[in-house]
Amino acid sequence: MFEFKSYSFDYLTGTATFSYKGSNDITYIERIEFNLPSHPLSPARQALLMNALFLASVILGTSYYKTAPTPKVKLNTPIDQVQADFFTQIYQEGLGQFAFENNLTRNNLATFEATKTDKDTDPAFPIQSDTIAPTTPNIISDQELGMPLLLLSGGKDSLLTAEMLSRNNTTFKSVYISNSDTDLPDIISSYGNPLVIRRHIDKEALQKSAGLNGHVPITLINEVVALIQAILSDSAEIYIGLGREGEEPHARIDDLVVNHQWSKTPTTQHALKSYIKSYITPDIQIKSLLESKNELEIAGEFVKLCWEKFGDQFSSCNVANYKQGSQNKSLKWCGKCPKCANSFLLFAPYLPLEKQPFGHDLFLDPDLTDTFKGLLGVDGFMKPFECVGEISELREAYANRQKSYGSLPFTVPNS
Repeated sequence: MFEFKSYSFDYLTGTATFSYKGSNDITYIERIEFNLPSHPLSPARQALLMNALFLASVILGTSYYKTAPTPKVKLNTPIDQVQADFFTQIYQEGLGQFAFENNLTRNNLATFEATKTDKDTDPAFPIQSDTIAPTTPNIISDQELGMPLLLLSGGKDSLLTAEMLSRNNTTFKSVYISNSDTDLPDIISSYGNPLVIRRHIDKEALQKSAGLNGHVPITLINEVVALIQAILSDSAEIYIGLGREGEEPHARIDDLVVNHQWSKTPTTQHALKSYIKSYITPDIQIKSLLESKNELEIAGEFVKLCWEKFGDQFSSCNVANYKQGSQNKSLKWCGKCPKCANSFLLFAPYLPLEKQPFGHDLFLDPDLTDTFKGLLGVDGFMKPFECVGEISELREAYANRQKSYGSLPFTVPNS
């Protein structure tokens, strides 16, 4: 079975530690460095923190569970039926793409069972780990405590959210989650110095396991990490750049929906917020200013409000950026991946060709023909496993592209 062994928090360094044991008998230890307030946390705040760490331990576990998936899991904390159902969804629907790519079915994935009785109380604080390397904690200034937090990356959605908050005279503190010790993208400092949270994934143990690999529900991971920082920062609001997206599935494995963007769907987001309200606190809200807009509408708003400021600095390309151990000070576009093709489509109605950041017309690139077929739902090609627009809105974007663009070498149906 896969075991969730422990989770703990070092109040001197701001380091959270999560430990797991895989069904392959390999132990995985992940550490995350947070930013601490200048004063000690109250007992009530510590209780919130521990409950958030428990949720984080479950969601973060997907990164290690996937190496050797098994239907059986062991939690050392009692859970009720609502928690069991939510965690099962994370490890089944949230790993739908992983299952598809590794020829697994729902029966191969984890099922959590309720173990809580009326006599159970909230879990006691875990024993602090003594294996944390000494670090100098990042201290939040008293002036920054209580500010709303914004999860900021170098992509259009979070930058548009930052600009909308700024124009609305909403004071906020940006948060950047890093998976490496490399420099941050320069664009991250556009709205002041961010709180940097460093996630140290157990790469050594993952390499040792040499097991299966695949996509995990990264949006949920980032949100629960931001939740922990919000508790430490005494913040009541977390903003995330998240539009109306992700409801169009890629495929199905019997009754298991295969969806790269599962963690971004309104259903999943509602489940997460309900869990936080019921099991952690109703006083911290996760919000999005973009939740009523689809990807095409967000692209139009970004061009209108942000292009002059960020058009030559931002990127949504995961191939050219954000890889572990790579330098990301200046963000780039590879011009060859589904995210680049998707962005090219989305901006085509709003920008002349010469303003696109790719240097040439991607519609005329024969290497991208099949990618565009997948994005536009043509000839049975599957939509790429990426955070991309829905087929109908991408067809609308292509139909309304400006005159400077060429045509794809196949017919695109109407939206």
